[in-house]
Amino acid sequence: MAPRGRSPASEGENSAAAGLLPAGLRDVLPPRAEWEAQASESLLAAFAAQGYARVKPPLIEFEETLLAGSGADLAGQMFRVMDPVSQRMMGLRTDITMQVARIAATRLKDSSRPLRFAYAGQVLRVRGTQLRPERQFAQAGVELIGSTALGADVEVAVLAAEAVASLGVSGLSLDITQPLLAPAIMEAHGLEPKQARAARRALDRKDAAELKEAAGAAAPTLLKLLPLAGPARTALDGLQKLKLPPAAARIVTDLDALVREVSAAAPDLLVTLDPGEFRGFEYHTGIAFTLFARNVRGELGRGGRYNTPAGEPATGFTLYLDSVMRALPPRPALRIVYLPFGTPRTAAAKLRAEGHATWAALEPVAGDEKKAAKAAGCSHWWDGSAVRPV
Repeated sequence: MAPRGRSPASEGENSAAAGLLPAGLRDVLPPRAEWEAQASESLLAAFAAQGYARVKPPLIEFEETLLAGSGADLAGQMFRVMDPVSQRMMGLRTDITMQVARIAATRLKDSSRPLRFAYAGQVLRVRGTQLRPERQFAQAGVELIGSTALGADVEVAVLAAEAVASLGVSGLSLDITQPLLAPAIMEAHGLEPKQARAARRALDRKDAAELKEAAGAAAPTLLKLLPLAGPARTALDGLQKLKLPPAAARIVTDLDALVREVSAAAPDLLVTLDPGEFRGFEYHTGIAFTLFARNVRGELGRGGRYNTPAGEPATGFTLYLDSVMRALPPRPALRIVYLPFGTPRTAAAKLRAEGHATWAALEPVAGDEKKAAKAAGCSHWWDGSAVRPV
């Protein structure tokens, strides 16, 4: 009999409600949770193999440090809480890059440069996006802090692709942009700030008519950027034929050197270039890139050059584990051996030493042990002398 004031129906409704999660949040279940953890550790191992030392910043810290520098761009995405100890506002991190920059500027400010750091962890945002509706997701990445060398940009771009490829992802492409190129052209032609903003908006939309109207004296050159998006070598050949202002011409020269070195280091990587693109890369101070995989929705990661809040030059990338997992080839079924009740511990230990995962029955089973193994989700079972398929 149900307690007074509660019906069996309401109990069922409460039980169903207990399993609901807020929009954009989810439980990651077996075996995906294990696969994602393995992918994260494999990425960190690839980073460590090239000298990137792992750091682990906290999930929550004072909001002013999270909002320093480019972190301010994600201010509207941050969950905030009051710290009952200090009575100061704290924020749940929306990204890990600025936390790594803080570590470099404070805990390791006297360490020799460049610093190479790697990280992996969860981030939380107020809202998802159309391409990534999840509000909590895992990131993994690296930051190289304290170097302006072209080799630093080449290293992180190639490492991003190599680390993902090491997981078995194929069909990778690196989409390069230089968010300072279009502004350099606008500045050389004397565009006022309001006019430059309108021209940038037109470039973002790839709207030639709007760009022609908004960009004034810079329009003829900016319009020539639009059709050049595509394979990097073809785009650079087109850029080098344009009559560019000196500052913009130097940017193209640097882009050409970077593309040559990336292509030489990773000949199987498709490298593309969009010379007019800078939406989403506004805080970058040089080369920026996005990593994609063929037939996979959404970007696998993005990175590029920036200045830390302390003013140090830096470059790095962030990989999004949810997108990376979608790009992975199908995983084989997990091999788990069912151990009937009473299996000697020595036998179980021997199976694990041979590389098997084991699942031990906790009490005797009435009936067929093979059927019990199947019901438990095991792929094999131990018959007392050998491992048998279910």
